Amino acid sequence: MDDASGQARDPGPGYRTAIGRVAVVGTGVIGASWVSLCLAHGLDVVATDPAPGAEDALRGTVARHWPVLEQIGLGAGASPDRLTFVAGPEEAAAQADFVQENGPERLEIKRETFARLDAAAAPDVVLATSSSGLTPSAVQTACRFPGRVVLGHPFNPPHLVPLVEVLGGERTDEGAIAAATTFYARIGKRPIRLRRELVGHVANRLQAALWREAFHLVGTGAATVADIDAAIAHGPGLRWALMGPCLLNHLSGGPGGLAHTLDHLGPLMEAMWADLGDPRLTPELKATLVQGLEEALGQRDRDAMVAQRDRLLVDLVRQKREAPDLP
Repeated sequence: MDDASGQARDPGPGYRTAIGRVAVVGTGVIGASWVSLCLAHGLDVVATDPAPGAEDALRGTVARHWPVLEQIGLGAGASPDRLTFVAGPEEAAAQADFVQENGPERLEIKRETFARLDAAAAPDVVLATSSSGLTPSAVQTACRFPGRVVLGHPFNPPHLVPLVEVLGGERTDEGAIAAATTFYARIGKRPIRLRRELVGHVANRLQAALWREAFHLVGTGAATVADIDAAIAHGPGLRWALMGPCLLNHLSGGPGGLAHTLDHLGPLMEAMWADLGDPRLTPELKATLVQGLEEALGQRDRDAMVAQRDRLLVDLVRQKREAPDLP
């Protein structure tokens, strides 16, 4: 049955929540991470990517991720052997109980991909996009069943970082959002529900606010790149890894909580807000940032740093899961 816009309404009262097989469309850095996570939770995964050598690259990436996932703890039946690679998105979607798309951040490509997924997937299957810049409203216009299209935006690397931002578009059904949220929680993610569409969603906007002032401080010579990174990594970043800024401000207020913090430090906060910079990524600022990073890194090996980052993330995530009083 069609609605007034000529698009079909999604049939039935709900969406599939018994997820046994996931289609992952696009298997670059983010897609391969989703594949690894789903396999680690004992799911079957059918993947597709048009890039030459994509299957071999994907299987190699899963193999590299697997030891870390074993440290976290595998689900029943978890195995890299449950991965199937197919030729195109239609074949992947037709077999799936849930679809996670990770293609290029170009609207015309997203719309074409979602039109193909929508035509092939069963009508009660949720179609999710990992897009960091495009909105579900813009993508779902290509679909006959737009109500099942959601945003499921992860943080890199998705197989280690729990956060996923869930957002519906103008025509998304609440049932699709609920089904996606339930699925993500089942595979160990920490979903948050976004209430309206914003450029960059929520977490990236918070990051961008920090980057803005960090780049301003470097550009004006107030601090070096190494200073900025040390200030965060050895200061507030340690606390931010445990709790969010609102809760931390609440704890900083002592018995008076957040209300006391706002009363006591509010004027200082407003003074700093008024003094924040408004930088532009000029060629000169870009060169300063790159040079500063190179000087800070010295001869450190990038692959070794990534491996160390992942080991620390595994330990941190495990300890947070075992801390019942942390939200």
